[in-house]
Amino acid sequence: MAVTLHRLRPGEEAILARVAPEVFDEAVDRDRLARYFAAPGHLMLLAREGDLVVGQCAAVVHHHPDKPTELYVDELGTASTHRRRGIGRALLAAMFEWGRELGCEEAWLGTELDNEPANRLYRGFAPAADEPMQLYAFRL
Repeated sequence: MAVTLHRLRPGEEAILARVAPEVFDEAVDRDRLARYFAAPGHLMLLAREGDLVVGQCAAVVHHHPDKPTELYVDELGTASTHRRRGIGRALLAAMFEWGRELGCEEAWLGTELDNEPANRLYRGFAPAADEPMQLYAFRL
């Protein structure tokens, strides 16, 4: 069966009733999803095989007073059963296109240095600045 991409909008939460394992880090919570869509600039793309969600890409549009509008790609996940089929690449390309439509001039994301599958995927998009960085995560 073919995989299709879908721009998830508020009111379409029922689409997330069937999600393959490992698409998200944890189970989708209705309240968190509602807050996600209530905040401006939050975008989510889904990859679907029939009514089964097999991939997702979440991003946020950032507006700045001193630099161009940018797209921060926050999450990219594909079901373990559907990896190495180009779904992640298709999701990321579609998210970049959506960002361009919304006026974003740049996009950025981060991953662990030892995450070879992700780094291989991201290096396939050119031009990109492959810069080492340190990520700090704070529990609030």
